[in-house]
Amino acid sequence: MRETKRTKQVCVFDFDGTLVDSMSGFADIAAQVLSETHQILPSVARQKYLETSGLPFCEQIENIFPGDARNTEAVRRFEVEKKKNYLSKEFFQQVPEVLQYLREKGIKIAISSNNFQEVIETFLLEKGLSLSDPAFDLVLGWQPNFAKGKEHFEQIQKTLKISSDGILFIGDSLKDAEKAAGHQVDFIGKTGTFSREEFHKQFPKISVIDNLLQLKEIL
Repeated sequence: MRETKRTKQVCVFDFDGTLVDSMSGFADIAAQVLSETHQILPSVARQKYLETSGLPFCEQIENIFPGDARNTEAVRRFEVEKKKNYLSKEFFQQVPEVLQYLREKGIKIAISSNNFQEVIETFLLEKGLSLSDPAFDLVLGWQPNFAKGKEHFEQIQKTLKISSDGILFIGDSLKDAEKAAGHQVDFIGKTGTFSREEFHKQFPKISVIDNLLQLKEIL
């Protein structure tokens, strides 16, 4: 059933798993690293990584193994391995059409990610998206004391001069939904990392899409 069209000033996109097809690769790396550093089955490690996705890896591993001395080495290895092939990842096929649609509607576009700021900027430049003439109005990655959630939402509101009810956040993880709820920001879940049923089990009232092009039915 088609839902009522929403009026929003800004669409904020999570990056990995939402705009970029990278989460499966990240989960494979996490499975290998965690199985080797913490002696657990790769399948268990992969599942635990996915369950805590949406957080920076240094926080994910503390959620999984609180206070474990091996966590520092695991984080170092994960970040090194992650960067090796990251620039070979691609945007999901629908991304250009969706961004063009939002531009034509006069809706601003932002990125909010817990991937490192410099990694996101390098990726965008590699894909031909100049930062001097950006496809995005604001690009926010993880920096010390500046992460997806409260800090990013407040920066988006300040920079783009909007209130929280003018924001629509689109993400692929349950943690993304939690961050949005904690800042009274409207949220849409994108399936892939989590299923529609998994989203609705924790957040029964949110909208869930399977394809970014479905945003054209909502905005």
